[in-house]
Amino acid sequence: MSAASARTKPSTRDEPDLFVPRRGPIAPRDAQDLMVWPFFSLAKNHRTRPIDFRMGDVAIRVEATHEHGMATIWDADVLIWAASQIVEARDAGHPTSRMIAARPHDILTFTRRGTGKASYARLKAALDRLQSTTIATTLRQPERSSRPCFSWIDAWRECSDARGRACGIELIVSDWFYQAILQPQWVLTIDRAYFGLTGGLERWLYRLVRKHGGRQVGGWTFDLPHLHMRSGLLWPLKRFAFALRDIVSRQALPGYTLTLFAEHGRHWLRFVRSPEDCYAVALRRVGLAPVDKSS
Repeated sequence: MSAASARTKPSTRDEPDLFVPRRGPIAPRDAQDLMVWPFFSLAKNHRTRPIDFRMGDVAIRVEATHEHGMATIWDADVLIWAASQIVEARDAGHPTSRMIAARPHDILTFTRRGTGKASYARLKAALDRLQSTTIATTLRQPERSSRPCFSWIDAWRECSDARGRACGIELIVSDWFYQAILQPQWVLTIDRAYFGLTGGLERWLYRLVRKHGGRQVGGWTFDLPHLHMRSGLLWPLKRFAFALRDIVSRQALPGYTLTLFAEHGRHWLRFVRSPEDCYAVALRRVGLAPVDKSS
């Protein structure tokens, strides 16, 4: 189903039951697979060149259409919103579904976007890219040679009331994505300040750091060529390293301290949880909530 037809065709009998998310503040959650592998374009310009990534048993190929371009890491905010709503309902013991009813205003405010006419147009364009981008991967396949092909969103449409007035949207997330976020061990809570990160590289780096930073006392370390390969960027390594140094100099990632260093002729990035973030974690462990300075 094309993005255009998905906005106009009525429900079919093959569609799942409609899941209506709750209103009100909830914690943002992200799917771990999407945090550590190159599934999205990190650039705001129109990318059609595929991502073709291989590392060990992991193979990922992401393809885009010329009409819409590849889904970007900003478009992935819609998936973070969907994951957050589904996980919140699951944890509360409520039924969930791949078919989700949404008000564009709720998605935009959750992801800290504006709510003007231009923001609504950008959200619709994001939904088109999420539907038209196709992914084939060996991740979470019992047989690593198997690579199912899917899009992040199977279909989406705008809804209207009896008077023809717009009253929201409905979207169906892919079964691959839905099955990932139903498993508690495959989902992580992220800092709400993530939505304030403006650069594609720093957004990607935060998600990778959040996944690997964990609670290790010494943090985690990656060498720069490995990070460059993981990013899926089309930049040369030299430009990637320059952009990374800028992020480190600004200490741009919420909750983590970054350090670049050279050792044995190679350049490395180390990230550790900041003392303030460790203090917040300690408070939560004893049942106290830290002050949310990002709101």
